[in-house]
Amino acid sequence: MPAPAFATRTDRDQLVIDSLTSSFGESVVSCQRITDMLVITVKKPVIHDVLKHCKEQLDFNFMTTMCGMHDADRDMLGLVFHLQSMRQGHRIRLKTETPMKDPVFPTFTDLWPTANWMEREAFDFFGLHFTGHPNLKRILNMEDFPAFPLRKDYPLEDQTREDKDDSYFGR
Repeated sequence: MPAPAFATRTDRDQLVIDSLTSSFGESVVSCQRITDMLVITVKKPVIHDVLKHCKEQLDFNFMTTMCGMHDADRDMLGLVFHLQSMRQGHRIRLKTETPMKDPVFPTFTDLWPTANWMEREAFDFFGLHFTGHPNLKRILNMEDFPAFPLRKDYPLEDQTREDKDDSYFGR
């Protein structure tokens, strides 16, 4: 069922907030506007249901982006989704997080087949696992690569190099 047309982005944002808070209650952690986009943070156990609700009930039929994130200060990993309703011309951002020791989410390929490659990228660079994914393997790094390069704990330089002089870089 497509969402009704509204005149302003604020009205559409409020419709999304009302729908998610009435359907998922306390699992909606926060709703705020950051620059030009509504950002909604939800708890991990409901993320798949929230995305399904957004797609089927609120007409967010296009997932623009899904990517990983790492909050090193709190030792947390997370996912960020950008969803768009092509009919309404409306975009939102959904976020969720998980402790580093439990980097597992359900796959979202059942909602958007394009999530396949995005999940593989999040697995490859952040170490996030997606249960039910059809082919979860590294997408850009070597299969035997021992680390996850977009985590903030990954060293920026090769520590085994002997051919450089760190004094030139203020170290």
